[in-house]
Parts: sequence; structure tokens; C-alpha cells
Amino acid sequence: MMRFLAIGECMAELAPSATPGDYRLGFAGDTFNTAWYLARLWPEVAVSYFTAIGSDAMSTQMLVAIQASGIDTSHVQKVPGRSVGLYLICLTNGERSFSYWRGQSAARLLADDPEALASAVAGADLIYFSGITLAILEEAGRARLLNVLKSARTAGKTIAFDPNLRPHLWSDPAQMTKAIMQGAAVSDITLPSFEDEARWFQDKDPEATADRYTKAGASTVIVKNGPDPVLHDQAGARGRIPVPPLTHIVDTTAAGDSFNAAVLAGLIFQKPLGEAVLQACQLAGQVVQGKGALVPVERLP
Repeated sequence: MMRFLAIGECMAELAPSATPGDYRLGFAGDTFNTAWYLARLWPEVAVSYFTAIGSDAMSTQMLVAIQASGIDTSHVQKVPGRSVGLYLICLTNGERSFSYWRGQSAARLLADDPEALASAVAGADLIYFSGITLAILEEAGRARLLNVLKSARTAGKTIAFDPNLRPHLWSDPAQMTKAIMQGAAVSDITLPSFEDEARWFQDKDPEATADRYTKAGASTVIVKNGPDPVLHDQAGARGRIPVPPLTHIVDTTAAGDSFNAAVLAGLIFQKPLGEAVLQACQLAGQVVQGKGALVPVERLP
């Protein structure tokens, strides 16, 4: 059985409900969302999550929710005196914006125990992290995580990375772009979004994005581009997959995260990359028709 490990932050989520002004409490976060969809739709993959939570009631509730989703929590660390981050989703015509409260998030310390980190990585075949994972860490923790991932890749494990550029989490854009490329340098699979890459790396087209990440060392690059075709590159062989059109979009939260889950599942089961990308587009299409990050979905052929 393939062993998948996601590394990052799970947060308490307040998502709009059907009644204006009311919100529904859930738990979500970029790498966790990917793990959740992978565990829900491909139970033949052993999915684990590496993070840190606090010692309060909300942290306990989060841990129970993660376990209930079928994700192994044996690598979830508990940090006394800390809690979990919180975010609130605001929607305007299906597009989302967020407000965050994460100053006391225990996940900011997830890389502080090198033995726990190394143990979690050693027990996985495919390890997934993101630019947000890097952003929430202090510099020393970030370097520790990257070193562990670099060693894991050298040992033959596969590393997947979504740059997920979020400038508000960084002190300045230069720090962000430098750290993102450091993350890319330890990764086999990179899953960027062209809109962000164009803005912060000045890429003129998706090909430029794919070129940059290929030069950084990735053997597989998949460039998401909203409703436009997805560019994929595997060992220099490139193709484009049109995104099936949608007439009804409710909430784009976790569209990219669910896309990543389906792509990684396709790679795990050795599907042709184009098929994996189309499967990912179809899953993301289901997700954007529900509210919140984690919505009921059907497994695709």
C-alpha cells in the first residue's frame, strides 16, 4: 500500500451557511484538504498528516475530525499552551476571500522536533507540502524541514510541492519567492497556479512557469490556470488538458487542493499524466459547486 504523508497546518474554518450571516464550523487547510480528498476517494492509499495542535478543546475537536476522515494522526504533535489557527471565508459571486487568526497556532512549531519530523517522513513513500507550510515556519524550522525533505528525496522518496504563494504570510515578496524556489529544489512534483506565478515571478505564460520549476529540479510540473487549459510536463514531454466548463460555481475554496489530490492519486496508480490531470479537473469541478473546503464528492473513474 502506498504511504502518503501531507505536512502543514489544519485550521478551524468558518464557512458561510445557507442563512446569510451564519457560519458553519469545520476544519481545513491547504495540505490537509488534499489529504482529506485523497483519503476519502482513494482509501487504498494510507494517508497520514504531520502537523502540530494545541492542548485546548478546539485542538481536541480538530484531532477527532482528522481521525474521522480516515487520516492517520499518529504523527500529529501536541504543544501545550498553544491552539489552532482560525479562518473565515467571505464569498462574492463564488470567489472567496479570507480573514485569518493564527498567531497562537501550534502548527507554526511543527518542525521544531527534528526526530518526530524525520520519523514521519521515513514512514512515507510520497510526501506533500506547500508554500504555506514553509510560510508559517520560522527560518530555522523552514530550513530543518527542507533538509529533511532533501534527504528523503535522496533516499528515493517522492516529494510533491504546491507553491501556493500567499504574500500576507511573508515579511516581503523577496523572502517568499526565495523560499518557494528552495521548496521546489527538493521536489520531484511541482503543482503551481499560473495566476500567482505570473504575479510574483513575472512568468509571461504557463510554459515559463513550467520551465522555471523544471530547471529547479522537478521531473513533473503541472500548471493550473483557472478555467484555462492545464499545462503538464513530465520529463520534458508536454501537453495541455482543457478544463471542463462549469455554469454554476458556488465557492472556489479548495479547488486547487482537491485538484492536487486527484493528480497525485493518478500518479500513485500510474495513470498517464494527461488522464490524471483530467481527473483532477473533474474533481475540482465538483468541489467548487459546494460551500467550504471539504464537500461531498464522488470518486471518478
